[in-house]
Amino acid sequence: MTTSGNTPDVPEEESSSGTPFHFTDKRRIDPETGEPRQAASSGTPDGAAPGGEGIDHLDFEPGQGDALDGVDTELAAAQAEAAAHLDALQRERAEFVNYRNRAKRESEASRSRGVEDVLVALLPVLDDVDRARSAGDLTGPFAAIADKLDGVLAKYGVERFGRVGEEFDPNLHHALMHQADADATSTTISIVIESGYKIGDKVVRPANVAVVGPES
Repeated sequence: MTTSGNTPDVPEEESSSGTPFHFTDKRRIDPETGEPRQAASSGTPDGAAPGGEGIDHLDFEPGQGDALDGVDTELAAAQAEAAAHLDALQRERAEFVNYRNRAKRESEASRSRGVEDVLVALLPVLDDVDRARSAGDLTGPFAAIADKLDGVLAKYGVERFGRVGEEFDPNLHHALMHQADADATSTTISIVIESGYKIGDKVVRPANVAVVGPES
């Protein structure tokens, strides 16, 4: 005998006290038709949520969300701390790079000042050497010494300028005498009285010269 829902009733058995036991077939697949059975319209099994299967199918325990919230908070705090440390490290690195560049510039400036001081002290000697060379008196071992001195100055970036025939440049030359020439098309150096010296782009002393140029 079957019910209207095609659910076979299991025979009732009596217990030792005389109260009959009744077993209900709760299988979701009908063993005879192989089709899913429809859920009962009234009531839900104990421990099951309405329209659901209870909590047995969940992959986490109730109340685990609070623990996850705590983990998220700790993770956010750790990330914020790491970002703060990274920012501090980047600031320290930038300060170190700035300090290194500043120290390098100061070292180069100090070196240039030292070379300039030595050059200024040697100017009278260099002028005497130039005069002796122009007069033809710089010969033998003295000429070799003068050449070595020029080599040492060049090693430290010292450059001599001012040659006869060069075009006059007021930024580099100081004209002590001027001679007019009707055939001249530009002002040029005719006599070098004292050579000029510069270190890099800095003029330590302009060349003192006599020039020849067109008539005014």
